[in-house]
Amino acid sequence: MIATINPATGDIVATFDSLTEAQLEEKLARSAEAFRRYRRTTLAERAAWMLRAAEILEKEQDAFARIMTLEMGKPLAAARAEAVKSATACLYYVEHAARLLADEAVDTGGPASFVRYQPIGAVLAVMPWNFPFWQVFRFLAPALMAGNVGLLKHASNVPQCALAIEDIVRRAGFPADVFQTLLIGAEQVRGVIDDPRVKAVTLTGSEPAGRQVAAQAGRQIKKCVLELGGSDPFLVMPSADLDAAAPAAVQARVLNNGQSCIAAKRFIVEEAVADEFERRFVDGMANLVVGDPMLATTQVGPLATPVILHELDSQVRRSVAAGARVLTGGHRLERPGNYYAPTVLVDVPENSPAYREELFGPVAVVMRARGIEAAIRLANDTPFGLGASAWTRDVAEQQRFIEEIDAGMVFINGMVASDARLPFGGVKASGYGRELSAWGIREFVNVKTVVVR
Repeated sequence: MIATINPATGDIVATFDSLTEAQLEEKLARSAEAFRRYRRTTLAERAAWMLRAAEILEKEQDAFARIMTLEMGKPLAAARAEAVKSATACLYYVEHAARLLADEAVDTGGPASFVRYQPIGAVLAVMPWNFPFWQVFRFLAPALMAGNVGLLKHASNVPQCALAIEDIVRRAGFPADVFQTLLIGAEQVRGVIDDPRVKAVTLTGSEPAGRQVAAQAGRQIKKCVLELGGSDPFLVMPSADLDAAAPAAVQARVLNNGQSCIAAKRFIVEEAVADEFERRFVDGMANLVVGDPMLATTQVGPLATPVILHELDSQVRRSVAAGARVLTGGHRLERPGNYYAPTVLVDVPENSPAYREELFGPVAVVMRARGIEAAIRLANDTPFGLGASAWTRDVAEQQRFIEEIDAGMVFINGMVASDARLPFGGVKASGYGRELSAWGIREFVNVKTVVVR
């Protein structure tokens, strides 16, 4: 079922019919025809439309925020900030697309040699519910500015967000069918990837979903970009400013109700400062306001679905059974909706879910390390490699973290965050390819070599 189910109450707000095979075929045909026309538009025309999309996002941020909060439960202020951040991606490519896509001359001794970036066609975006606007716009903005057209298969619990984004593109003035939402189930994605009119696919989601999409795209010899899970380390060394690190740690763990691939999940603290950091961190987590995400006072809202709530609770219970200790939280809240108490676990055994798996909710694992060697070893002891946050004022330690942590992103004395100006992506089981910046707009183009003799 494709439905809006309020995670704060469990109430079904609205339901939507999935596309029939005939309706899906019509949309794919329209997408192919739209690309034939759209690829001939100028960058100036695309920039004008993209600028208008940014203006709509900023002007109507309150309305879009309420849709996000209603469908997946993030606090209203965070949802409003997400709408504004989505506008920044549009504005970045309005300003920089011409430079990023310009021909690049190469001296080969002849009259002319250069690299040209050309669009490839329809790109399927399989997007998650946790950042229902931002995840889409960080694909949409570069893809459309490059001259591609987009097909969005959004998560089934955020259909109103998906339809709202399609409407933004339409109202911004983009030609018809340049960006279409596909209200389809997961079982229909395979057929869309197989369709020869679809030239590439980008997915943000779980590791199992990434494996399936990558295998399917590989069989069709189609480019794909994968942004998958993360178990990001947050490292704290003796020279760290705990006044800054401890509150940042709380914020980094409960960002988006703890449902973020780049949320800090494993807090690796050097023994010398472990007791003090742990005290501050536990106090911060225990004092968070959990409640109705529509209220301005709420810091942590409900998890997006009952399935996510059940899985997180199971991971914590199994970890405790294996020997982990709970310093605060450790249970679901007895109230309507998908609420889980902000939780801190310590003494987590290596064979437990909390050590090996991604915890998608407000649950933190604190580990102790003796020295930087042990800290780096713990940081890399995970199948994931998305981001890492390291806190130290020692320049030599900073350089070691930058060089030796296996991750696509390393932030020193700051939280891991996405930024349209910087490439976003990971290594290992966190996926491959990059979104945003120059790398993002060049993922789905034909990098064409031209030599004139």
